[in-house]
Amino acid sequence: MHRFLISAAHKSSGKTTLSLGLAAALRQRGLAVQTFKKGPDYIDPIWLGLAGGRPCRNLDFYLQPYAEILDSFARHAAGADVALVEGNNGLYDGLDLAGSNSNAALAELLGLPVVLVLDARGMTRGIAPLILGYQAFDRNIRIAGVILNRLGGTRHEAKLRAVIEHYTDVPVLGAVLENPDLAIVERHLGLMPANEAAAAEARIAAIAGIVAGQVDIDRLLQVTATDKPLKPAMVAAAPVEQPTVRVGIARDPAFGFYYADDIDALKQAGAEPVFFSPIADAQLPEVDALFLGGGFPECFMRELEANRGMRASVRAAIEAGLPAYAECGGLMYLARSLSWRGEKREMAGVLAADVGMHEKPVGRGYGRLAPTTAHPWLPAGSHPDEIPAHEFHYSSLENLGPATRFAYEVKRGHGADGAHDGIVYKNLLASYTHLRSAGNCNWAARFVGFARQRKPLPSRRRAAGTPR
Repeated sequence: MHRFLISAAHKSSGKTTLSLGLAAALRQRGLAVQTFKKGPDYIDPIWLGLAGGRPCRNLDFYLQPYAEILDSFARHAAGADVALVEGNNGLYDGLDLAGSNSNAALAELLGLPVVLVLDARGMTRGIAPLILGYQAFDRNIRIAGVILNRLGGTRHEAKLRAVIEHYTDVPVLGAVLENPDLAIVERHLGLMPANEAAAAEARIAAIAGIVAGQVDIDRLLQVTATDKPLKPAMVAAAPVEQPTVRVGIARDPAFGFYYADDIDALKQAGAEPVFFSPIADAQLPEVDALFLGGGFPECFMRELEANRGMRASVRAAIEAGLPAYAECGGLMYLARSLSWRGEKREMAGVLAADVGMHEKPVGRGYGRLAPTTAHPWLPAGSHPDEIPAHEFHYSSLENLGPATRFAYEVKRGHGADGAHDGIVYKNLLASYTHLRSAGNCNWAARFVGFARQRKPLPSRRRAAGTPR
């Protein structure tokens, strides 16, 4: 088996593009590739999952305890020929002085060698002390090789290779020339999601061809080979044996921000995911609960407004008491209206609020939430005082009704108004903050349990207001 973590000296070095290219190139060789992404990220994993042919899994120190990270890596890497972990930011960057949540810390925890991507623009001899410094900074980290990126040409490449060979013992695994064909369109939250980008698979194939031609794949496999066994750190829980709960999950170009592990957790709790499109489908499918994840509804607000049947179906179902959970983009869709770049469009009209987009982020990064007594899924005393979470949004709520009830007090982050998040309306919880069913935040099981308790008898399903 081959396992490695791809990191860089700093962010925006091209590691995501190279990770995509490597995953796809390895897969083209007939190898089973399991990808992972460090940190809270939805967009990169969509691309990585498409490139690797398997759902990408997130590994996050803030949201997961060590045992869960080890377990997730072992379980999902088992049976694969290659386990590729893409880091975030620079190798040693982190939230604290000790670097406890850095890429290096993850590499050490998982016992992974590091492939270091270096943006070599404008560099010659100075690349040697950079590599030597990264080696010396933490001797527990093994830098298995470097990939030189954004080179100015073959002459530039030859100079860098000579310098690195002379001053260091680190092999150059690849040298990738500056190439506009490697670019992927970016948006305010990062790369354009692969579920939206036209001809995403063709794009990934093109990137893979370029990367495979300029990276020594055989040498990469040689320096990352291991026979160390993978051992899951936790005993897998048995699936819930209770009546199935059909959970409608919005998934289309406007809504695609879901953790693969959360979908698994919903299934583990006894849910049957039923995917639908708020853009294309005429109405909700017959479901017992609703999950509207994040995405970019602002980019598709004309299409969402035009689908009057779906908006009416969603509104009627929630008004009738259908258990529903919405995060970020889902919350935006449930508002009265959405405004962006001088244009205003009607949304589902469930929440007494309007949404306005901003040029700069309103909430971005890790957060912590303290549940209130208004939380619909959490009986008093059933959860620790604070829940770790994260948020990414460039929008804010306007004209929020004065009688709004909130499920959370925000201890870190912004949420809905800087102090609260999680609007509660009937059996709906709508929040800017993203939860992850990890650590002590078992939101998926609690939500499914909440929906199961309110599930009408089959003969009463439509009478209770659940759409067909």
